[in-house]
Amino acid sequence: MHLLSANGRRVLLDCGLYQGKRKEAFERNRHLPFEPREIDAVVLSHAHIDHSGNLPTLTKHGYRGRVYATPATVDLCDIMLRDSAYLQLRDVEFVNKRRVRDGKNPFEPLYTPEDVDRLMGQFEPAGYGRSQQVAEGVTITFHDAGHILGAALTEIQVQENGAARRILFTGDLGRPAMPILRDPVIVEGADTLITESTYGNRVHPPMSDVEAKLAGLINDVCERKSKLIIPAFSVGRTQQLLYFLDRLHASRAICALPVFVDSPLSTRATAVHERHPECFDAETLGRLQRGGSPFSFPAVHFITEVEDSKALNGRPGPMVIISASGMCEGGRILHHLRNYIGDPSHIVLFVGFQAESTLGRYLIEGHPTVRIFGEEHRVRARIAKINALSAHADRTEILAYVAAARARLQRAFVVHGEMANAEGLASGLREMGIPEVTIPEPGQQATL
Repeated sequence: MHLLSANGRRVLLDCGLYQGKRKEAFERNRHLPFEPREIDAVVLSHAHIDHSGNLPTLTKHGYRGRVYATPATVDLCDIMLRDSAYLQLRDVEFVNKRRVRDGKNPFEPLYTPEDVDRLMGQFEPAGYGRSQQVAEGVTITFHDAGHILGAALTEIQVQENGAARRILFTGDLGRPAMPILRDPVIVEGADTLITESTYGNRVHPPMSDVEAKLAGLINDVCERKSKLIIPAFSVGRTQQLLYFLDRLHASRAICALPVFVDSPLSTRATAVHERHPECFDAETLGRLQRGGSPFSFPAVHFITEVEDSKALNGRPGPMVIISASGMCEGGRILHHLRNYIGDPSHIVLFVGFQAESTLGRYLIEGHPTVRIFGEEHRVRARIAKINALSAHADRTEILAYVAAARARLQRAFVVHGEMANAEGLASGLREMGIPEVTIPEPGQQATL
């Protein structure tokens, strides 16, 4: 959440759910650091829950303005925020059984499906490259960020008291030459940058490693007749995996094992992808125009019903199960981990960033035991990871992007990254010659 104030108006850039330690997340997500009724407009960079997930709370507490986003982002929010509301209800119901039993007051859900209904009526779709005034003296233009479907770099032009400022907000910056989506658009002319730093101090392995490593893991479970369990975000990462699995099946680099996408949200998100070809690169667009799809091939089975999900546990391997959530903080992936984490014949493969204090982070850090549904489980399954699939630009890619766009850049704010990554990127930006680089603290204010 980044709040821009000008001409007596307040524009909020993103409104995401904080993800981390459960108690801290509970408090931070329920107590917004501003009065929702005083916000005049919201500008949403993309649909990932850490950017969009607290919008229904904003509406619940009185926000009645517009939410500006690309058409693909609006469609993804329609399914993702409804899924989030369902999870809020389900999680609170589970916790309240114990609280009532212990004589404690029950919790209320963070928000409900009715709050999402109200929010969806406040969205204002805005396509790439089209300027739109969102408040007095504040005009935005979305540009393709290449991160996930519909993700946008936001160019913000502000006029106030005869002065002009041009701000570039990255949201999450994508990577060049990635499959499916187009490359990030270079946006020149900004004097102020607000940039993410998720991988600001790291460099991703080359993409050429992905297919070979994925094929090796799949062929391992083929030999063992076991299961490859992949926690994956429903939007972006699941579709990337299907793209590579399609290629591996077509080239016969792996055995003919079934692939199960066990997530209703992932199934709906894949359908949304196919409705937005304006976001695709030339290769993917050409395939769709020829009547094919990189997201659906004969070996793929989309699982939506709970009973079909449970049936996977009794089905013999080999197989691949792709399931949400990507950080193992909820969803059906927890049931699969509970069933398979204690068996050394299975493999759990991580293909995305794991935030601090999440179950996914504990597993890749090598904790010998983890808690799943409140119970201790010894980790005996093999834990593997492929970092090259990240949809976030790494340090080298962010710095290259800024170098191409920095003609007038005087100031940069480094946000959305753990401190080591934020500091690493800030150091690189200073070395580039940007006069003022800041890593802001929550609640810190700055005057442009």
